[in-house]
Amino acid sequence: MSDELIDILDEHGKSTGEIRLKSEAHQLGLYHASVHIWFFTDDGRILFQKRAKNKDSFPDLWDVSVAGHIGAGESPENSAIREIEEEIGILVPVHKLEFIGTYLAKKIPKPDFLDNEFHYIYLSKLDVSIKKLKLQEEEVAGVILFDSNDFKNILHNPIKYKDYVPHDLEYYHFILKEITNRL
Repeated sequence: MSDELIDILDEHGKSTGEIRLKSEAHQLGLYHASVHIWFFTDDGRILFQKRAKNKDSFPDLWDVSVAGHIGAGESPENSAIREIEEEIGILVPVHKLEFIGTYLAKKIPKPDFLDNEFHYIYLSKLDVSIKKLKLQEEEVAGVILFDSNDFKNILHNPIKYKDYVPHDLEYYHFILKEITNRL
């Protein structure tokens, strides 16, 4: 996996002015930012990606449609557009991204990996068939559309939920509520 330079934030999500490698931020537990883009269809299905087997955190689990770290000096919007094109191969203009908020997630995916991220969260309608997506092999093993009601049930089924990145249930419920409000 390639390393990249990212801006370091304080515990309130404000820039400290420091720039570090992503690997250092994870090793030291430094706060930093990422983008999460959730795609959904008019009929209430949500796009999930299966993380590649070689990912350094949560390999081979289902996760947000598109996600990635915000590069040093990069705006969240530009990062979102870049990550969408890299991971699933579509160009989405900024006016088709709806910013719905930030969410602080603190995870320890494995020993010596402290992930303290402020997720900048966007929603966007998926206007193309998933068959037309061009998946980035290093990042994405596959994609699937899940009915939002079925996913609500998965969240409360420990056997099925183990196949998903363990975001807080509060986070997932927030995403489901925001998508449902737009249907």
